[in-house]
Amino acid sequence: MSDTAEQGVDQAEQGERGAEPATDEERDLARRERRLSANRNAERALARLGFLGTLRERLAFVQEAAEPYDLDETSDMYGGGIVETLEKRVAELLGKEAAAFFPTGTMAQQVAVRCWAGRTGNPTVALHPLAHPEVHERDAFSQVSGLRPVHVTSEPRQPTADEVRDFPEPFGTLMLELPLRDAGFVLPSWEELSAVVEAAHERDAVVHFDGARLWESATHFGRPLDEIADLADSVYVSFYKSLDALGGAALAGPKTLIDEAKTWRHRYGGTIFQQFPTALTALAGLDRELPRLPAYVAHARVVAEALREGFAAAGVPWMRVHPEQPHTNEFQVWLPYDLDTVTEAAIRQAEETKTSLFSNYWDAKGPGLAVTEVYVRAAALEWTAEDVKAAVADFVIRLKEETAARQEATTARNRR
Repeated sequence: MSDTAEQGVDQAEQGERGAEPATDEERDLARRERRLSANRNAERALARLGFLGTLRERLAFVQEAAEPYDLDETSDMYGGGIVETLEKRVAELLGKEAAAFFPTGTMAQQVAVRCWAGRTGNPTVALHPLAHPEVHERDAFSQVSGLRPVHVTSEPRQPTADEVRDFPEPFGTLMLELPLRDAGFVLPSWEELSAVVEAAHERDAVVHFDGARLWESATHFGRPLDEIADLADSVYVSFYKSLDALGGAALAGPKTLIDEAKTWRHRYGGTIFQQFPTALTALAGLDRELPRLPAYVAHARVVAEALREGFAAAGVPWMRVHPEQPHTNEFQVWLPYDLDTVTEAAIRQAEETKTSLFSNYWDAKGPGLAVTEVYVRAAALEWTAEDVKAAVADFVIRLKEETAARQEATTARNRR
């Protein structure tokens, strides 16, 4: 076995703990730390995610975000001051009567749907099984708010108007995640979205948009944000996923709904004493990142095509970019390799070349099949299609080295 191949297997299987055995949890933690360290130290990356920065960098970001504002005004207390400024800005952008700031999207959406349940008299929420509340929130709808989730479709795509119209039981709220992240950041067409909303309203249900990444969806729809938001009765947006704020979210809709939502926000413990660092960075994100998102989306399509061409030229037998033309600046890449192989190859590339092509974690989706998410942000605009193809060629070299090393290690173990 070559030195390089043997090193790769040792690092993957032992988590850089020498000859000592490691648990799966310890190996995963060591691998995560290596991946984050390699990406932080890389000189080139498709995305530089601010929340992975150091405390010093994040504090400097807050100070920079505060520069356009009058720092002699009274600080916020329980949602006043700069937080109200942010709420008004969001309401105007989305064309809604009012908006309320929330510390998390989980809380914002739970409050929204709870308020709608009280108004419609129906606690049943129709949503996709891959939607964030179903996958990432530990059954919060049912466990905390007494809501009952039902699934309009199980297909890894947005629901259709016919599926909504023909669903065999009543529901009070239809929640649509735009884009549907765990299905590949997929969006419907404008016509499809309009038809789905109309079908829900025909059933006397309200429509709530989970718009955690709504900001970058406008390019796909070819409509301004307020026209998109106008389809829904209420909309949630995130400030850190696309806009690089410290955190936070907002719920926008009719003033009567938002007034009630603020009451529930207090009951849920979301009326925090001071939130000015988060509010300032959210406003900075609206000023700086929001106008750049169309360029990120356009370049994501360049990157996706270059990835396809690069893997084909490198002789990889099969790969997939999903969606084929990204709907936003984020998309999935699927490769026919096992989880350990692709993870180690991606980390080694960042460590050895200072170029991070795949900076996110990989998920196993079956025997010899792995998927990751690719984010295209400001840093990616410096990459040409040829740069992407060159990085792919380099990555495939490491894929082949890792594959060979693991095959040799397996053969050696079987001979013992």
